[in-house]
Amino acid sequence: MKKISLLFLGMCASFQAFSQGNNYVQNYKKFDNLALTPPMGWNSWNKFACNVDENLIKEVADAMVATGMKDAGYTYINIDDCWHGERDAQGFIHPDAKRFPSGMKALADYVHSKGLKFGIYSDAGSQTCGGRPGSRGYEFQDAQMYAEWGVDYLKYDWCNTEGLKAEGAYKTITAAIRKAGRPMVLSICEWGNDKPWEWGPTVGHLWRTTGDIYNCFDCINDHGTWKSWGVMQIMDKQQHLRQYAGPGHWNDPDMLEVGNGMPANEDRAHFTMWSMMAAPLITGNDLRKMSPQTKEILTNKEVLAIDQDKLGVQGYRYAAKDSLETWLKPLADGKWAVAFLNRSKKPQPVRFDWKATPITDEVSKAELNAAKTTYRLRNPWTHKDVGTTKKAFAATVPSHDVVVLLLSK
Repeated sequence: MKKISLLFLGMCASFQAFSQGNNYVQNYKKFDNLALTPPMGWNSWNKFACNVDENLIKEVADAMVATGMKDAGYTYINIDDCWHGERDAQGFIHPDAKRFPSGMKALADYVHSKGLKFGIYSDAGSQTCGGRPGSRGYEFQDAQMYAEWGVDYLKYDWCNTEGLKAEGAYKTITAAIRKAGRPMVLSICEWGNDKPWEWGPTVGHLWRTTGDIYNCFDCINDHGTWKSWGVMQIMDKQQHLRQYAGPGHWNDPDMLEVGNGMPANEDRAHFTMWSMMAAPLITGNDLRKMSPQTKEILTNKEVLAIDQDKLGVQGYRYAAKDSLETWLKPLADGKWAVAFLNRSKKPQPVRFDWKATPITDEVSKAELNAAKTTYRLRNPWTHKDVGTTKKAFAATVPSHDVVVLLLSK
C-alpha cells in the first residue's frame, strides 16, 4: 500500500509538473520580419513632451503625407508619454478622455487611413517618466488593449522600475505582445544601462544605447541626477556596438533633433551621421511647420538610402585627426558611403587617396580597394557626380558639417 501511495504521488507530481509546463508557456521572442531596415517615423516627445492630444496627432499624420515625408519612407506616427488616463476596475488602461475624446482605436484608424502606422508609449515601471500609469503588473492587459486599438509600434521606457531587471522586464512585455497576437515593433528604451545589445536582438527590434538626446550639436545638459546629451556625445557612445546591429535589430542612438533649433549645417551633419550609423530615423520636430531646409534634409532620398541600405551594416569611424573624422559604411552591391565630419568651429581641408588606402571592414568583411576597382563618386547632398577614385579626393568641410560621398562600381 505504501509503495502504491508513493507511486501515485510520484505520478501526480510528474503530471502536475508536465501540465504546469504546458498550460502556459510564454514566448519571449519578438515578432520576426519587422524593422528589416531601421524604422522611420515621427515621435511627439522632442518637440511637444506632454502636450499631446488627438488633434495634434491627426495634424501631424496629415503633414507627414502632405510634406512628402511618407513618400520618402517615414511610416510611424508615435505618441510618446502622457497620453494615459486611468485604469478601469479590471485594470485595463484608457487614454486621457479630455485629450483623446474619440479614443485610441479611432485615432489609430485615422493614422492607418493615411497609409501610416500607429505607435504608442509605455513604461516597464509602476509609472511612466511623466508620472502616468506604467505597465508593471499590467503587461498582458496593456498589450491586449494595444492590439485592440491597432498599435504597430511600442516604445517601452525604464522609469520607476525599482528592483526590476531589464532583460526580464522586456521579455515580459514581449511575451505579452505575443499573447495579444498583433505584430508590433518593440523599441527598448532602457538607456543602455544593462547592455541591451547583448540580449535585445531576440526580444526587441531596436534598443536605446544612451540617455536622452537634446538639440545641441556638441554639449552636455546636466540635470543633476541625470544628463541629456548633444549629437556628438550620443554619436561617440556608439563605438564598439556596431556588431550587434542588423536587419530586425538596431542600435538606437535616440530620436532626431533635426528642425528643433540647430542651424542647417548641424542638422545636416546630425542626419548624415545617424544614417551612417544605420540608426532608426524617428523625427521629433513639428512636421506642420517645417522650413524648406528642414524638409530638404529629412527627405533627401540619397542620404536616406544610406540608412535604409538592405545590407544593414552600421558604419564606423575609420580615422580622426584635428577634429576631422572619416566614417565608412559598407552598402549592398559592393557600394560604400564615406562621410567626412568636421567637429571643429573652423573649416577643415580633407584629402583622401583612395588607391593608397585599401580597406576591409572587420564586421561585414566588405572590401574597398581602389587599386583593384575604380569607383564612381557621387555627393548625395549636392546630387552631383564628382569624379572617380582614380584621383585622390580633396575638399573643404565647413564647420559642424559634412561632406558625403557614395562610391559605386
